[in-house]
Amino acid sequence: MRDAASTLPACLDSLRAQTFADHEVIAVDDGSRDASTDILARAAAADPRLRVIAGGGGLVAALNAALRAAAGDLLARMDADDVARPERLALQVAALDKAPALDVLGCRVAVLDDGGLGNAGMRSYVEWSNTLLTHEAIAADMLVESPLVHPSVMMRAAALRALGGYRAFEGPEDYDLWLRALRAGLRFGKLPDVLLHWRDAPSRLSRTDARYAPERFFDLKVEAFVRSAPSGDGVVLWGAGPIGKSWARGLAARGRPVRAFVEVDPRKIGQTVHGAPVVGMDAAGGYPGCVHVAAVGLPDARRRIRAAAAALGIERLVAVA
Repeated sequence: MRDAASTLPACLDSLRAQTFADHEVIAVDDGSRDASTDILARAAAADPRLRVIAGGGGLVAALNAALRAAAGDLLARMDADDVARPERLALQVAALDKAPALDVLGCRVAVLDDGGLGNAGMRSYVEWSNTLLTHEAIAADMLVESPLVHPSVMMRAAALRALGGYRAFEGPEDYDLWLRALRAGLRFGKLPDVLLHWRDAPSRLSRTDARYAPERFFDLKVEAFVRSAPSGDGVVLWGAGPIGKSWARGLAARGRPVRAFVEVDPRKIGQTVHGAPVVGMDAAGGYPGCVHVAAVGLPDARRRIRAAAAALGIERLVAVA
């Protein structure tokens, strides 16, 4: 955390109020210049469960410093501007204890709108993320957006350490972690309870830092797809709109040209896009050995494509955005 004096007291209050009392809080002060350092010092003096360590190397360095310092088997993430419900830790600990095969557990979240932003995109993302509760649902939409709200997650310390912790690079460290975890065979889940109030502030890194720009997420998605699909397999993109065309360009740049586009718009059928024919759904099954990709933005459109592909006997379908 850095310069969080305006929100830190509410965050710490929510942690002190946890019904699961047997926990430690590791606060990494990443070079704060406001009153955050003093707030943390007073809180640590009043509650021995709070340990404050100095950061200074940025978010990824702070996350890895907390990982090295943590003594517990389970790690819960939280930002200094968020508020946890009192039962958050208790419910997540109980769920992980009950399911030893589960490695990463999120929860549903609610948006704290700081400054009346009314960010429709943020709320739409949260509504979508809150629908993904099972490992299967999370894995199926992994290349759509980051399916877990990072500060809502509790995960096994051994699993995070086995992944090498967080990776420092010019991209989103949390989404990168979920992609690496899925590739390593880790199991995901999400509690149906709203256990975190997630603040949507103008200063959020996702708004201000180039590492969280849409093209950084897109690069990770395409690279993850290419790693997961054998190089000899062709690709059929469902959707010849902006998302499909972006994916066609991204795949071609990595040596994976698209065999065909599938469209429902009769005005597009019969055209050629990026050197590939645009065909109707009735012809989508004529590309054996190909990986089919639902490249559309709306959840309802993805559901329709999944249903249509299943009706055609197409088993290899990946949803992206």
